[in-house]
Amino acid sequence: MELFSAETLALVIFIGAYVLIATEWIHRVAVALGGAALMLALGLTDAEAAFFSHETGIDWNVIFLLLGMMVIVGVIKTTGLFEAMAIAAAKRARGRPFPLMALLMLITAVASALLDNVTTVLLIAPVTFLVCERLGLRVTPYLIAEVLASNTGGMGTLIGDPPNIIIGSRADLSFNDFLVHLGPLAIIMTLVLIVMARVMFRDAFVSDPEKVAAVMALSERDVIRNPRLLIQSLAVLALVLVAFATHSVLHYEPSVVALLGAGLLVLISRVTVQDALADIEWETLVFFMGLFIMVGSLVETGVIGRFADWLGAQTGGNLPVAVYAILFVSFLLSGVIDNIPYVATMAPVVAALAADAPAGQGEVLWWALAIGADLGGNSTAVGASANVVVIGMAARYGSPISFWEFTKYGLVVVTVSAVVSTVWLWFRYLA
Repeated sequence: MELFSAETLALVIFIGAYVLIATEWIHRVAVALGGAALMLALGLTDAEAAFFSHETGIDWNVIFLLLGMMVIVGVIKTTGLFEAMAIAAAKRARGRPFPLMALLMLITAVASALLDNVTTVLLIAPVTFLVCERLGLRVTPYLIAEVLASNTGGMGTLIGDPPNIIIGSRADLSFNDFLVHLGPLAIIMTLVLIVMARVMFRDAFVSDPEKVAAVMALSERDVIRNPRLLIQSLAVLALVLVAFATHSVLHYEPSVVALLGAGLLVLISRVTVQDALADIEWETLVFFMGLFIMVGSLVETGVIGRFADWLGAQTGGNLPVAVYAILFVSFLLSGVIDNIPYVATMAPVVAALAADAPAGQGEVLWWALAIGADLGGNSTAVGASANVVVIGMAARYGSPISFWEFTKYGLVVVTVSAVVSTVWLWFRYLA
């Protein structure tokens, strides 16, 4: 009875916090910290589980990955590179709003597959703010479109989205396995997303002809303020990206790579500590910490585990039923809770179902989990790490994105993603 009461209490606190975040009655950071404090004060989790547990605590790998990349991006920003990239993108699209959005979405999707979606949006968002400012465009639709493309492109590889790394480790799936099985779907969904963006954001495709002409007359080289620092920054960034892509060989976590890169860049460039830390999104990092503790409390009290066990019991050994149950539940829950602890909790259930499946057919269950967890993160403003990061950056730049402004587009995209994924899984694996 006591365990059940703890489950209920944790669930009530989480739902209450989620409602406050969605309605924006209270600042989201205050809600996350308040919810985490309640979980700790009521004994629903403890310091050991909240701060040190890999399964139920703050994911420090995510926090320090963000911190390191924010430092690197902040230093690069001072060189003028983002202004140059913004001008180049605008000129490539000839100042036309929709081709510009499509170009930025494609770049984001490809980069998210090769790096990871959080690193990608940290690099692309500053360019987007600048190019929209130059062309007189409203930046919000472009940021939302890029986040959706980031989560979609990241699905296609082992390193593109953190849940994929968990799945790859648990199911012994390689980089090439993800590329072959999920890469084609990521390409299809990115193209579908670009077509949807043309319709969803049609009111945003209005530009100022005078500003377009002014941008077309600019030279990218003229806005580079510190060529020496730019060379140093790009060299360090290249090393970081290579280390990201080869982390399975080097055995360095992405968070360690990001911190090493940030430290190296600050050391060799001799930027001041104030300049290096100026663009860190502290509110975003604190929000993540609170959110991790709240979700971890759901794991710690057994809420997520009980649901996962129930789901496993409902499939009755029927492979198609199991595949679609995992797919749709993942789509639903990944928009509400962070997909990292969700996948970590569901992995044992999927492993058991895969073991009971006919020989050679159980692998599709893992692809259903990856698709639902990765694409489901598009549904709400807190559904994926990239969403939270971009919303934090937008607020800092003076163009805040509300929970519902993001979610009204995300839900449409996730609905279409669920339909396309259902058809894909059926014809690719089940027909």
